[in-house]
Amino acid sequence: MKRPYYLIQLILLVISSVEIFAQHQNLHERPETWQGKMQDSSTINTVSDAFKKGSVQGHFRHFSMYTHNKGELSDYNGHAIGGGLKFESAPFRKVQFGVSGFYIFNLISSDLSLKDRITDLPNRYEIALFDITDLSNVDNIDRLEELYLRYKGQKTEITFGKQLINTPFINLQDGRMRPTEVEGLNVEYQISNKLKIMAYYLYKISPRSTVVYYDIASSIGIYSSGLATDGQKSNYAGQLSSKGVFMLAAQNAKKANFQYKVWNMFVENIFNTSFAQLDYSIDLSSQSSVFGGVQGIYQTAINHGGNNNGRLSNKYYDPSQTAKTLGAQIGWAKKYSKFSINYNRIFSTGRYLMPREWGRDPFYTFMPRERNEGLGDVNAFVIHFDYRQKSIPLFFKTSLGYFDLPNPNNAALNKYSMPSYTQVNVDLAYKFAKKLRGFDIHLLYVYKKNMSKVPLTPSQMLNKVEMGNLNVITNFHF
Repeated sequence: MKRPYYLIQLILLVISSVEIFAQHQNLHERPETWQGKMQDSSTINTVSDAFKKGSVQGHFRHFSMYTHNKGELSDYNGHAIGGGLKFESAPFRKVQFGVSGFYIFNLISSDLSLKDRITDLPNRYEIALFDITDLSNVDNIDRLEELYLRYKGQKTEITFGKQLINTPFINLQDGRMRPTEVEGLNVEYQISNKLKIMAYYLYKISPRSTVVYYDIASSIGIYSSGLATDGQKSNYAGQLSSKGVFMLAAQNAKKANFQYKVWNMFVENIFNTSFAQLDYSIDLSSQSSVFGGVQGIYQTAINHGGNNNGRLSNKYYDPSQTAKTLGAQIGWAKKYSKFSINYNRIFSTGRYLMPREWGRDPFYTFMPRERNEGLGDVNAFVIHFDYRQKSIPLFFKTSLGYFDLPNPNNAALNKYSMPSYTQVNVDLAYKFAKKLRGFDIHLLYVYKKNMSKVPLTPSQMLNKVEMGNLNVITNFHF
């Protein structure tokens, strides 16, 4: 029997909370997971001074989520709470040390280890609040998140170790309790006021909803693997080999009316992805502007797609396919509102692939709680509207999207058997200052409706279409 008690819990949580804050950062922005006081960099003469005058930042988080599926398909609820601390030294000779960790507890969630009795499929959304590699662990979920040395000169910044990054392909994807973390080397060089270049070498990743750092090949396949292009169940987890991820990027100043971003990601022995995005804005007045942009992706396999044997199910990327995408955006912005129309096309030459363990889609048409990764032959249309109340710190976002996908039975172009769908997101945020500064709460509701032209099996509907997903997230930063 489906129980409505979750509504009472969520309503009480909303009433008792005092501040709402955005759940997702825009890609290409510096991570803002920690928001506490910065260091006092004055009179740093010794290493001891650098540590004594460093900063300690804290973050406590409560997340309630409920997923409602149609008919007798299973409903779930998840309630997680956790907290963490970060220490960062003040700079000594332009070098800083940083370390952070976070813990999570499962409160009164459904038994997320139970599979749906009709489809025999596992939970999709709520398990990601905890450790998806051990669903029996409800009270000892902790992770060393960051551990790095950073050199920051006038034009050069170099970070080595465990760190947070936000790129088109590997990013925070912070829609649960904690974001994706990486380990490696990150170099940024400001050539001029108009051009910055970036280089990354990553050899380990700790995906969102896990507690350890995996080597690059082992990090692929922790989440659901879907189907190979021949229709067989994918079995590439533990079957891949790679020496790491190499990324190069260039972009101009963010304040320019015309902005460009160019990225290339080379995953040794598995696949290569190139990305380019051009954005522009034209001021109509001091408080309004029109804006637009175009973006494209080109992706191919490297060698045999991660595994040298002949079985497609053991490869991450089918060498016979090539992914091509093209997106566009046009919109209008005023001081307190923003409206945009967005389109993305993934061509039928192959499935666009990116390990879901690493981050969310970079498309203009991205909407939280669903992705177009693993698909080819897609036409996506999304309208975004953002509004900020003038007199009070109330933020409202809504999105409406239509996603025309290939037949869910066409494994060559539909890795996860996802039907065409319409999605509606309603996103509320409210932020206080003064005595209650540091608290925040976020309310997100998502509904996805089936738009497929072919009959669907229960497995093709569960947690995909004809479903709603409600989220309330409370944070406290200090």
